[in-house]
Amino acid sequence: MRWIVISLVLISCLGLAVFPACAEGLVVPGDIDGDKIVSAEELAAAEKEAKDGKISADDLQEIKRIHEKYPIVVTNSYGDTVTIYKPVKRIISTPSWSYETLFILGALDKVVGVTSTAKETYHWVPGMDSKPTVGAWNSIDYEKIIELKPDIVNTNKDVKDKMEMAGIAFLRISTRNWTTFETDLRCLAKVLEKDDRAEAFIKWNDDYRNRLAEIIDKIPPEDRLRVYGESNHHHLSAAAPASGLHCAITMAGGINIGGELNVQSTYLDVDPEWIMTENPQAIVIAATMGDWPPGIALDYSTPENAAESLNQYLKDTISRPGINTTDAAKNGRIYLLQGYCSEGASRGVIAAYYIAKWLYPERFGDIDPNEIHKEYFERWLGAPYSGIWAYPEAS
Repeated sequence: MRWIVISLVLISCLGLAVFPACAEGLVVPGDIDGDKIVSAEELAAAEKEAKDGKISADDLQEIKRIHEKYPIVVTNSYGDTVTIYKPVKRIISTPSWSYETLFILGALDKVVGVTSTAKETYHWVPGMDSKPTVGAWNSIDYEKIIELKPDIVNTNKDVKDKMEMAGIAFLRISTRNWTTFETDLRCLAKVLEKDDRAEAFIKWNDDYRNRLAEIIDKIPPEDRLRVYGESNHHHLSAAAPASGLHCAITMAGGINIGGELNVQSTYLDVDPEWIMTENPQAIVIAATMGDWPPGIALDYSTPENAAESLNQYLKDTISRPGINTTDAAKNGRIYLLQGYCSEGASRGVIAAYYIAKWLYPERFGDIDPNEIHKEYFERWLGAPYSGIWAYPEAS
């Protein structure tokens, strides 16, 4: 009898709408009492509404799905726990490093806003050019984000309360940190119901890592090269242990001379004398699109005839104080790498293959890093492979 009374009350409430309006905060389809959960009684009430033709079959199907699968609880690599009460259909992510993770998960159709930085960086990904912009990476327009009504947002933690007051779930995802990448990839995949896609990518990535490790493990410690990793954001910025470049060099079997720097930052300013004293046998310089000198930026659009400019840049680097006396300079072992390969964890293994082939070409004669990179583009980013991402070509 009590269940019948509750059901009648719920049905009468449904006359107001199965999708209730709310001045602020989250609205969950089918939730009548405002607890953000669709109970069995609320589902029964929705079924009655559907039978009477007051809501569509699609609406009912969504309510059933929410009743069966939600809420879900996810925990990111920061230890933050977030509860998701309904399927995420609309997402906005502002960190530049996060977009490839969304592409990998096949979730671009759910992205309803992007930064102008991401639109410029990923102009070659089909569908990015039509996305509304929400400011640049360093000047986010949070009012625009709210206006676009995403279900969830990955952005600056300082605006968490503001987003949640607008009914937008807040989830921080780090896709730059190599050590936590898989945790956050799985977290985001669960939110977007893309678990299978995430596991397929992790397996693909692990397979290539394991193949690389099998080769590198055969190199005796005394034969491993000392490497200076530098960010071209400005000269004399050494790759510290927290950087993606350090991880790539290490995975490639190199000894990063900045690996013993006792700092928490990703890069650390050093002086020419330190480089000269450390005397690296090879140098890898990495930078994202905006940090290369005009005319030589490594990225998707770098023309094949850019070799002259790139070679001149290498010559200029060899003559720099502190570098010019090193074994790396004397033997012409200075290499350029696009920063999204080394710093974005999703492409980390690809960066490691480029570096490994530069350092130990005799051990990687039949392996072409560009082919691995091409597979990544076509299979995981849904884009054709183009441009120059590493120079000179690892051969």
